[in-house]
Amino acid sequence: MPMISNGGSSRSPTAWELAAGKRDPAHALAYKPYWWEALPDEPANLEKTVPRKCDVAIVGSGFTGLSAALTLLRNGRQTVVFERDRVGYGASTRNGGQIGSGNQKFRVKKLIALRGRKKAEDMLREGTRMLDYIATLIADEGIDCHFRRCGRFRAAIRPEHYEAMARDMDDLKEVAGVESFMVPKSEQASEIGSDVFFGGSVLPSDASLHPGLYHAGLLQRVESAGGLVLDHNPVTSVSAKNGGFVVSTGRGSTFARNVIIATNGYTDGLVPELGRRIVSIGSAIVATDELPETVFNKLLPKNRVYGNTNRVFYYFRGAPDARRILWGGRIGRLVRSASAAAFAHLARDMISVFPELKDVAVTYAWDGKIGYTFDEVPHLGCAVSGVHYALGYCGTGVSRATYFGNKIALQVLAKSDGRTSFDDLTFPTFPVHPLAKRAVPAVETWYRIRDAANI
Repeated sequence: MPMISNGGSSRSPTAWELAAGKRDPAHALAYKPYWWEALPDEPANLEKTVPRKCDVAIVGSGFTGLSAALTLLRNGRQTVVFERDRVGYGASTRNGGQIGSGNQKFRVKKLIALRGRKKAEDMLREGTRMLDYIATLIADEGIDCHFRRCGRFRAAIRPEHYEAMARDMDDLKEVAGVESFMVPKSEQASEIGSDVFFGGSVLPSDASLHPGLYHAGLLQRVESAGGLVLDHNPVTSVSAKNGGFVVSTGRGSTFARNVIIATNGYTDGLVPELGRRIVSIGSAIVATDELPETVFNKLLPKNRVYGNTNRVFYYFRGAPDARRILWGGRIGRLVRSASAAAFAHLARDMISVFPELKDVAVTYAWDGKIGYTFDEVPHLGCAVSGVHYALGYCGTGVSRATYFGNKIALQVLAKSDGRTSFDDLTFPTFPVHPLAKRAVPAVETWYRIRDAANI
């Protein structure tokens, strides 16, 4: 990842300078995930060879792929994970480390209208099991990744958003048993050091972690269980043959009885029927320099994870290992990704909420890809081609990916506990898929206009 410098100044830009586009080329801004600082800079394992055969080949080394691999290995299946870049290069080591139950996209009443009462209840309750599953996995495996049930504060941008959220939290309790409480504007200083919001809701069971360390922990358990992880080794084709699949890669081919596609926002045309069902959306995060303890505690008094109620929302949190604030949202459009201009809007949003941060340096900025489905729910199952898949987390993938990885592995093993409430959902294609990908910037712009105009 590049560092920008003109040889004169090497300091990072302040939040205000980044927001205003001041002295862009003169600053040193690290365009790489903050999380990577805690990981060893390991060279590509090019000496590892592709085995002649295996039981299961997994494409993608993120949370989904590693979770599936761990389940398969613990059930005696020889498993190989293929990754076209460094291990965990995608969203699994680029996300914000916020963990919820997966009920992020629809209000309860809307989900009921879309899916019916029984299916909505099943999906929502399974969402809470996803959150519990990742907590149990981390504890049982002893993965040191700063996992914490910190709770989530979702801030209301407008008074009417607060009232709608209160009704939705009541519905969530009734339908899925999820506990929450509302915090009015008059009391929100107990949750956040900003007065720009109109209160909000708290989901006390939501959690956070360090995604880099969590991924590293999963990887270590997979390799300790005998799994083979081949990085910098892209899969070029998957072809059905003799009751299994020939998986061809840049360094050779293997015959696998089963294949799992676990590529989410990095899904391409490898399996065309899946590629037409996923659109990649760019997401970005910036991280500040370390803050004085008094400032950090004032802004984030309970150190939860945070979001807001806009259509094009932002989210933020404190780093788990330092007093930094990480601020995320969509990547900037019509600009080069590894440039300050791609992140300026994040700095502007951050300053609008926390003016105290305008003179604080922004030291890290990075982006990644979210896998979106047309119906905005994740999907898992077996494609017409016979290839298994789990993907489409729509921006809430930490618990979903871990859980779906386990479940799709159990489905490959034909175990009854692999069943989920998502199994019988139709996985729709995007109408005119190539145009859908190009339309993302226009849709986001329209949503921003509606947010600003309160439409």
